[in-house]
Amino acid sequence: MTIGIFGASSNHLASSYFEAAERLGTMIAEAGDSIIFGGGADGLMGACARGAKQAGGRIIGVAPKMFDEPGFLLRDCDEFLMTETMAQRKEQMLIRSDGIIALPGGIGTMDEFFEAITLKQLGLVHGPLVLLNTNGFYDRLLELLEQMAEQGFMSKNCLVLLRVCATPEDALEAAHRAEKAKGSIRRLKDYTG
Repeated sequence: MTIGIFGASSNHLASSYFEAAERLGTMIAEAGDSIIFGGGADGLMGACARGAKQAGGRIIGVAPKMFDEPGFLLRDCDEFLMTETMAQRKEQMLIRSDGIIALPGGIGTMDEFFEAITLKQLGLVHGPLVLLNTNGFYDRLLELLEQMAEQGFMSKNCLVLLRVCATPEDALEAAHRAEKAKGSIRRLKDYTG
């Protein structure tokens, strides 16, 4: 299984976030899985990739050419794809992933996560989508999503398309066990029958 990793690129985070990210990468490799990630050397994505690599796992980096600067990208990848745009980067990550685990992150991670759940809702992405909710990071986002569904701004069906896990162990298990729930354009409306 190739697991797409979305996550922060910042190094200015509490150590518990880095520990969880690196542990997830280690466990992915130990399970015989590969990761595909945004190619960054820093932040949670870098920590996860290093954890996987140190445990003997296969890592695939994907980054736009504008990020090709000294020290910015993790070059110790088994494969590295350079794209022209950020949109192409996301596309490659989604196409080549059998499932996604989103670690805590900033606006880039939110962009990636929301594109993945939108495409999953539309039936264009089928693999598991997991939020690693380290330290309750995603609690407020989940409250917002529930509010959006309750007030009719999105289908309640969207909420069943993702799994939320507090630990790397649970996140990896969810990625392996989650049914490949399929969305479709018809599921944009909630049915009661």
